[in-house]
Amino acid sequence: MNPYYDPAKTHHTPAGFQGPDVSAGHATLRDIWDWKREARREGRPRPPGRPTPRVEPDFARIAGAETSATFVGHSTVLLRIGGLSVLTDPVFSERASPFGFLGPRRAVPPGIDIDRLPDIDVVLISHGHYDHLDRASVRRLHRRSGGRTLFIAPLGVGRLLRRWGINSVVELDWWQSHTYRGLHMTLTPARHWSARSFNDRNRMLWGAFAIFADDFSCYFAGDSGYGPHYRETRDRLASRERNGALFDLALMPIGAYEPRRIMKEHHMNPEEAVVAHGEIGAQRSIAIHWGCFQLTDEPLDEPPARLAGARTNAGLAASDFVALPVGGSWWQPMARSAADLDAELTETLR
Repeated sequence: MNPYYDPAKTHHTPAGFQGPDVSAGHATLRDIWDWKREARREGRPRPPGRPTPRVEPDFARIAGAETSATFVGHSTVLLRIGGLSVLTDPVFSERASPFGFLGPRRAVPPGIDIDRLPDIDVVLISHGHYDHLDRASVRRLHRRSGGRTLFIAPLGVGRLLRRWGINSVVELDWWQSHTYRGLHMTLTPARHWSARSFNDRNRMLWGAFAIFADDFSCYFAGDSGYGPHYRETRDRLASRERNGALFDLALMPIGAYEPRRIMKEHHMNPEEAVVAHGEIGAQRSIAIHWGCFQLTDEPLDEPPARLAGARTNAGLAASDFVALPVGGSWWQPMARSAADLDAELTETLR
């Protein structure tokens, strides 16, 4: 049933795909049923103490030549790299669901409305879950550009995009690469899974992206549990390291982690994300996958608080791994002094 099946690749199976740690288990339907029943009985998830912070983006600046990353919300980030605009996992709909009336509802509007985005050159899709691949959003981006936007996705996800009428698609397997206008993008492993219905589990691949331009590099972790694939990625791409770091910036997920017995195999908690930040070889990281959709038991405002504690315990500076407000931007440190950068970051987080 897997048209891409290659028996020489351990993450391929005749029926689909499997994670880099094939010994890892996954929650059964009974486990999930028990979790949901227990959560209802105990009143979880608890409401957040405060709403997810949101700021108005600097639209003129993020469309300019500066290298930047703007947190649109959840796993959607607008990157300006090498003079190109790259969008990760675009989800602009009200719900992360196949239904407009059911499923996780957005707690905060996107930081940038889809019609106010600059022209998007490349869209990166990490996998097919509804909170990462939204049919309405990708079709709208495709129409908005007149079909000029390039979509890069794991094996199987590209076939789905083509069924939706999106033809400018490149499909990649783990460790395969594609170069577009000077931007080199490699799909790397992630510890996750895929499904869009009850009968297609793991028939589409998932992954992370290593992105390299002439003077900047970025890692988009997609959605992943913690595992040895972070060290493996750094080892395999070590020839691209500069000044002791592989990536100038990493986009690291920190949310949807409770209860651990259900989520550990597929989602990192903030403490694990800080470890992954070091193992992937990132100079700076931005937190993603938090604050926008209530997917699991922890309150929406808990992940950044735990991130702050984990960052301190690891001896990192506040600017080393930040949870930007929705709409907030990170700018590549170039001509500005460290004091100016700290002041700018403080103002953004205020």
